[in-house]
Amino acid sequence: MPMSSAFENRLYPLLESIAAHFGTPFHIYDETGIRETGHRLEKCFSGIPGFREYFAVKALPNPAILAIMSDMGFGFDCSSIAELVLSRRVGGSGEDLMFTSNNTTRHEFAAAMEDGGSIINLDDISLVDKLPAIPDLICFRYNPGERRSGNAIIGTPVEAKYGVSHEQLIHAYQTARDRGVRRFGLHTMLASNERDYTYMVQTADMLLQQVERISSALDIRFEFINIGGGLGIPYRPADSPLDLEAMAGAITAAFKAFSRRNGYMPRLYMESGRFMTGPHGSLVTTAINRKEIYRTYVGVDACMSALMRPGMYNAYHHITVPGKTADPSQVVDVVGSLCENNDKFAVQRPLPPIAEGDRVVIHDTGAHGHAMGFNYNGKLRPKELLLKLDGTVELIRREERLEDYFASLSFSPDKLPAAPLEKTWHLAN
Repeated sequence: MPMSSAFENRLYPLLESIAAHFGTPFHIYDETGIRETGHRLEKCFSGIPGFREYFAVKALPNPAILAIMSDMGFGFDCSSIAELVLSRRVGGSGEDLMFTSNNTTRHEFAAAMEDGGSIINLDDISLVDKLPAIPDLICFRYNPGERRSGNAIIGTPVEAKYGVSHEQLIHAYQTARDRGVRRFGLHTMLASNERDYTYMVQTADMLLQQVERISSALDIRFEFINIGGGLGIPYRPADSPLDLEAMAGAITAAFKAFSRRNGYMPRLYMESGRFMTGPHGSLVTTAINRKEIYRTYVGVDACMSALMRPGMYNAYHHITVPGKTADPSQVVDVVGSLCENNDKFAVQRPLPPIAEGDRVVIHDTGAHGHAMGFNYNGKLRPKELLLKLDGTVELIRREERLEDYFASLSFSPDKLPAAPLEKTWHLAN
């Protein structure tokens, strides 16, 4: 089920006062729901000592949300300098941070190794030589190729740009060991928004098998495996949720079997983003127009720049109109104001009769919502709010303003002189 009834019960009685105070549109996140999901995750995997969630910062890069994750004892999965900076600002340091990037520059690696460093998770063997220093702990991202299938969002592994191939894996760790690395982990990320828990169990089994293969060849021991993110959420009312308890039970059993065979148990890490925050956020908009031509269009005061998943992936986001129930005869497209025809939050969707001024709530925007925003057409991204444990609502990111949009056009003049005329002629001929 999309947005939980508990979240609705907390939010909807306050919605008009929130809209009157802050104005629409806005993304709003539910601290209670986020913490409940985090505690559930920890409880499910308590049978694996050292289990840790590394929240995927890319899903919801807001310091107020990251502070909640830090308070729960979670680490941070980062893939850019900005994400590292955000995580460090809320107290993350050292092995609280996992830096998983691809096509990474030396400058980015240097930033990842500053201020106590981070766990360096390499996407390619060649990146070992781009590190400014050899860390004590290193990890490689494994791409099994045709050995596994992916899914529609992330693509099949054999087509993915990510990771070290099966044939390269032992050589990668041998290279790291020979350079002086003494501590090791193994990572993969094969699917996105996966609700079949058996897929994630297979991923854990796969990594444990690779740990045994590498250890046997190189006589090294692994401290952890990281099965990545990709835990799915039910965006549609008819979707079945991921069975987290069954998944955790099967993975815990696999870890115990590994321990019996090898005499030790590595830690389990994962980097859930969507699963942690996705259902606990909504985009609240106001209907501002109703257009009747070949179809009925309900225009709202948010657009694709605030939530690009429907336009980019044809993704479904459930929509409700508080106080009204759906009418099968009211089939509409819910649209924004971009000069793009894919600027639609819903296409031919049965919804309640929507009049100008009605609040329209778009569910499950707590991950990859605001974070994927953009400024095409000069559209400005909306504010973010947090519904806190005590029922107060706090602004955690203001809306963008015109001065933000034009800020990068304020700079000191800089010009490269033209080449001498004779040199220009020589190059052209």
